[in-house]
Amino acid sequence: MREGDLTEFYSLLGRLGSPRRLFGATGRDGWPTHGVYFFFEDGELRADGTPRVVRVGTHGLAITSRTRLWQRLAQHRGTLKGGGNHRASIFRRHVGTALIRRDHPPGPLLDAWTGARRLPEWAAAESAIEREVSDHIGRMPFRWLAVPTDADGTSLRGAIERNSIALLSNLRGAPDRPSRTWLGHHALSDKVRASGLWNVNHVDEDYDPAFLESFRALADG
Repeated sequence: MREGDLTEFYSLLGRLGSPRRLFGATGRDGWPTHGVYFFFEDGELRADGTPRVVRVGTHGLAITSRTRLWQRLAQHRGTLKGGGNHRASIFRRHVGTALIRRDHPPGPLLDAWTGARRLPEWAAAESAIEREVSDHIGRMPFRWLAVPTDADGTSLRGAIERNSIALLSNLRGAPDRPSRTWLGHHALSDKVRASGLWNVNHVDEDYDPAFLESFRALADG
């Protein structure tokens, strides 16, 4: 059943139009107010040679939140000058830990990066990593699914995000494995490494195939 549901999932993603990249994107590009996004990564392919999703996310699931889709994407992208704030984006945090663990010797830089606040003595080093993270994420293709903003919009977005992650996760038996050179192999989180996704929430959960019906209705609409 999972392989059939994965086939359906990727077929629905294909209906969402050509992928974009965050590099150079702005808030004036006509984004829907609410949605779920799906990131790919160059070199990460499914067994059939098509691109593999490596990150699923949404925004503002708290009922009081006013965060819009573009605001969340912009936090992941960082500034147009290449800076960013990984303490406001768990996606950036994970990518940063992988870059540090891959390219730097073990030491306090990783501790500083994962700390709750920026330490003045590590500000310059963190800024350099932020630029690397912005470059990496900015080059990643992604698609998005617009979700209505009515009373059910928040729970619907959460359900699509949660079930998509659970469907795609290697921890739950998904067959699409990351390449040997995938940056995520160096991530600090064992859930990132084991799931094959830049996600930690929902990667060890079961999925409800019924979410594909909602996905299909939104993709066709």
